[in-house]
Amino acid sequence: MSAPKWQFAPRFRRHAFGWRSDTPIQRIKQALAEIKAAAKKDPVRAAEGAVLLLEKLSPALEHVDSSSGALGNAVNKAIDDLAPLIGRADVDPVVRQRWLQRLWQAVQDDGIPYIERLGDHWGTLCADAERASYWADEFLPAVRNAWRPTASPGSYFQGTSACLACLLEAGRHEELLGLLESARFKWWHYRQWGVKALLAMGRKSEALHYAEASHGLNEPSGEIARACEAILQSSGLVEEAYARYAIAANQSTTHLATFRAIAKKYPHKNAADILRDLAASTPGAEGKWFAAAKDAGLYDEAIALIAHSPADPRTLTRAARDFALTQPRFALHSGLAALRWMAQGHGYEITGADVLDAWNATAAAAGGAGMDENTVKTQVRACVAEDNSFARFMRDILRWQLSS
Repeated sequence: MSAPKWQFAPRFRRHAFGWRSDTPIQRIKQALAEIKAAAKKDPVRAAEGAVLLLEKLSPALEHVDSSSGALGNAVNKAIDDLAPLIGRADVDPVVRQRWLQRLWQAVQDDGIPYIERLGDHWGTLCADAERASYWADEFLPAVRNAWRPTASPGSYFQGTSACLACLLEAGRHEELLGLLESARFKWWHYRQWGVKALLAMGRKSEALHYAEASHGLNEPSGEIARACEAILQSSGLVEEAYARYAIAANQSTTHLATFRAIAKKYPHKNAADILRDLAASTPGAEGKWFAAAKDAGLYDEAIALIAHSPADPRTLTRAARDFALTQPRFALHSGLAALRWMAQGHGYEITGADVLDAWNATAAAAGGAGMDENTVKTQVRACVAEDNSFARFMRDILRWQLSS
């Protein structure tokens, strides 16, 4: 009985997609789900499907607009998920070698490129040291040629990462380090393999120095910091890891997410200490950590942050509204800060509705905090007393509310 056909295969024919990226991203997710479901019953068939999908990705995606980065992220996730699946498959060496040859051809034909990240997984794809050593020897002449002193400035070999990954998998650590020394410039994408080689040999201190020496123009400082942080943590030097690298290594899309990432990685650290260190890392913009302080229940600290540094007025208004009953003092200060920072021009496209929301939230919080109506009005008048167009706009909006 022949194996069932892959549903994803006809969807990834050459030039299957137009310029919009939403459909191909969805198709990639569907293909991954199909292959992962197959892996539960037949890992070898799933690995064959993974190879097939990786072959088809670039030709199918050639005409898609990838400028947003979303499509590239989807492809990278697919590679990260599929490479281990292929590596784990228990197949005859002849079959695995055929898979690797097909994938290498796909990498060479990858014009955009979309699947160049596959090289980082080549050691995993080889599945054993002997095969990894074979592929390393296949790649080495081209890498050395691209890195020779007399090579042209734009000299590049697609299999460089694959070569380094294979040398690591094969246990040829000193050779890997020597090869990296011949590189014409320091690039973290390649030097990370040197760090891994040193760690594999148990030379953690050298690995740390090697990573630190990789800093340079346009290098990914966050990735380097994460590598250094991990080395120190694995050595039991948690406090040093926190002091030197925690902030740089855990930068996320928002200040709140950064705080949470550090708090999760260092559960023994006091939340107030983490917040203080984060605020100190952004002098003049301490208010950006307001949401993190609020999330951690550090209400006094949150009030202090927004006293002299702006935060998003809408975020402050939401805090004033949401905490009017449970933390009225905190809510009152949040509402007053929202009005004050609006009056100084902070906030994106502030409208009259935003001003009224901040007023209503502040007035509601004032009652719970024991502040009488006249005092509230006096406080708000002070917030909007600036002599600029923003403050004048707010005074017009609140003319009735602030009347005696």
